[in-house]
Amino acid sequence: MKFLDAAVAGIAGTAAMTAFLYLLSFLTHRVMKVVRILGTMLLNRTRPDGSLSELTGTKVAGTIAHYGVGIFFAVIYLALWDSGVGLPTASWGLLFGLAHGLVAMLVWYFFFMMHPRPPLIKLRTYLTTLIFAHIVFGFVTSYTYHLLLRPAYEFWW
Repeated sequence: MKFLDAAVAGIAGTAAMTAFLYLLSFLTHRVMKVVRILGTMLLNRTRPDGSLSELTGTKVAGTIAHYGVGIFFAVIYLALWDSGVGLPTASWGLLFGLAHGLVAMLVWYFFFMMHPRPPLIKLRTYLTTLIFAHIVFGFVTSYTYHLLLRPAYEFWW
């Protein structure tokens, strides 16, 4: 049951993070659509001009990969909580999200450096934004898990 709760929390956290990135992309007119970036890179479909693929298969692959990783990290959070490292609370969710965001920033950096044809995006801006997006992920994942678990302590402390 805990695994299922963590998976649901990971889906909620990933949805919130994705919405955050898409909202920033809309507001700033910068390329931050993580699903399309991930799908384009995984399937090596960067267009000749360096832009992202618009193909449906690219979006599907990016979505599946992104949500799969989100569930994976929610299970990591659960393993940490079960081993006595933190609790599903606001402060721990923000801290886990920050740590997770720093790891994600490094992984994405190396992914871009090793990729044969990465899309042309403002990498520094994207990587910095990913840290904040993962803080959103950590918070929402922790909050969702807390709501599902219904522990005797408050989330907001």
